Amino acid sequence: MDVLLDNLDLYGPGFLDTVELFLLSGTGALVLGVVLAMLRVSPVPVLRAAGATYVTIVRNTPLTLVFFFFAFAFPLLGIVNTRDFGSYYFVAAVIALTLYTAAFVCEVMRAGINTVPVGQAEASRALGLTFGQMLGSVVLPQALRAVVPPMVSTLNALLKNTTIAAGFSVFQAGSISLNLAERGEDQLVGLAWVALFFVVLVIPMTLLQRSLEKRWSIAR
Repeated sequence: MDVLLDNLDLYGPGFLDTVELFLLSGTGALVLGVVLAMLRVSPVPVLRAAGATYVTIVRNTPLTLVFFFFAFAFPLLGIVNTRDFGSYYFVAAVIALTLYTAAFVCEVMRAGINTVPVGQAEASRALGLTFGQMLGSVVLPQALRAVVPPMVSTLNALLKNTTIAAGFSVFQAGSISLNLAERGEDQLVGLAWVALFFVVLVIPMTLLQRSLEKRWSIAR
């Protein structure tokens, strides 16, 4: 407990920044991922190709390289100037995590969409619904019920991936061990506390997953 209590000034802000990074990038990834999934099942070949190209490239690119591109390549190319705002690296981390995780969210949603019987789409078209109306009113609500477990797993992976931001000048949970080393604290004990706090952060998502599964299974 001494390591924790003596370094609350590290653990508190570190995990608050981790939660903020997770919420912002998670929200962005969910929105972008759903849009990409709609592109991937679109009847327009160009849109399907665009969605497939994005997912293929991003999923096969290491997350560290995505971070590196936004953290260092943008300033070097003159696209942004880090002197303009001190929080640029945090913003870059949010963008990198959003774009990377969106590719996985897309595939989860596409798998959910494919579980919806084809007859549902055909019936929607027979009623005169547009493609967007069909997805929003008929297909996506049913697909969401099927993708809760894999979606929660994807978000859990996103939560753990936030620690990579520590290597790109973003202070959060992944940076705590480095600061503990500078203070001469026991890093093994410090990392044990970090791991415990991550477990605590995952528990609400797991409980939400079980609650939604139970509720929607009864609805079926």
